[in-house]
Amino acid sequence: MTKAKEFLRAHKMTADDINIKEVVNAFLSEMEKGLAGQSSSLLMLPTYIEADGEVRANEPVVAIDAGGTNFRAAKVYFDDDLKLVTENIQKGKMPGVDEELSKEAFFNTLAFFLKDYITVSDKIGFCFSYAAEIFPNKDGKLLEWSKEIKAPGVVGQMVGKELLKAMQTPGKQMVLMNDTVSTLLAGKAARAVKTYDTYIGFILGTGTNTSYIEANKNITKTDGLDMEGSQIINIESGAFTLAPRTDIDIAFDNTTKNPGRYAFEKMFSGGYFGGLCTMALKTAAREDVFADPSVFENLQELSTEQVNKYVYGIEDAKNVLPGVFTHESDKLIAAEIIDGLIERAAKLVAANLAAVILKTGKAKSKNKPVLMTIEGTTFYKLHGFEKMFEDYLNKFLSGENQRFYEIVEVENSSLLGAAIAAIVN
Repeated sequence: MTKAKEFLRAHKMTADDINIKEVVNAFLSEMEKGLAGQSSSLLMLPTYIEADGEVRANEPVVAIDAGGTNFRAAKVYFDDDLKLVTENIQKGKMPGVDEELSKEAFFNTLAFFLKDYITVSDKIGFCFSYAAEIFPNKDGKLLEWSKEIKAPGVVGQMVGKELLKAMQTPGKQMVLMNDTVSTLLAGKAARAVKTYDTYIGFILGTGTNTSYIEANKNITKTDGLDMEGSQIINIESGAFTLAPRTDIDIAFDNTTKNPGRYAFEKMFSGGYFGGLCTMALKTAAREDVFADPSVFENLQELSTEQVNKYVYGIEDAKNVLPGVFTHESDKLIAAEIIDGLIERAAKLVAANLAAVILKTGKAKSKNKPVLMTIEGTTFYKLHGFEKMFEDYLNKFLSGENQRFYEIVEVENSSLLGAAIAAIVN
């Protein structure tokens, strides 16, 4: 066994240390509790957005997307052939990423960014990639920030109402949703020519989250729902707490802005994975895994992009690991540790989506699979991740758990899904 594998096994950080069946069962249990309003790490937030709705041609809406890193806006409509048309896409930095902002500064920054869209439409679809309690009027109250956003005064506020107030357009209609909800809707529209049994939206980028369609009769914590209907549920899966965390996971978590919150997200999402790898490498150095541990003494926290470039063999001597190593063997050990953590991440994500697929109770026929619209550079770009993920997922979804699925990626899915929601709801 190599030094890297010995280190990972000693800290229980290998993929083999993840019992996928146990994680799936724990995830399912938390989903059930969340739907019933019981104590659960999964919020299971109703969205009041149905996946079915009538699309109308030539009705422009404003679509906006507040993601983990960027803020985008566009004019979107369906043409005469009911094809989505996107115009005037603009992108800026998400406020609260670089510096802490007050509530007023946060919403004023967004309003200034949107000033050119005020006359486009009275309907706005807002993809808001953070935990929000959605109300029947489709506005939402921010429950907490994730992805290290720093605007504490916004927590507890009605996001749509405050943004319209800052825009000085209180009469406009806003539909607020999570990015996984808009991703699900965008995938459904993109594959409208084929029949699927159900739909899932999944994001693995700066953060991670999942949404799916649930029968209203199973959402027992919410009164007044049409028991014959269904709606999209925002799981807030990044907050799951029952995956097996190690001493290194916990040590890294304690360096983040909100220790103990969104623990699952911090095990593999792009906003955290580089930091977790840095913590693992520094721990390995302290335990004399490397021939020259001194190179880690002043090493700054690496980004996910940096560690990913490293294991792909793209060397940058200025700020990525190859530039600091003095022993060839240490380069190989570092790469093996990072790749081991990527494989563990793939297995954890497979458990997440396997649980959601099973929860739907559908996709048991090859002719009617579940369509999973998956977005995020971490999912598609992390070294070897996608193949390992599908290997673990396919192995689990066999035998008594046999289910069928397809994966689709939709360009600008957050914007397009937000526009669809604004048009049909």
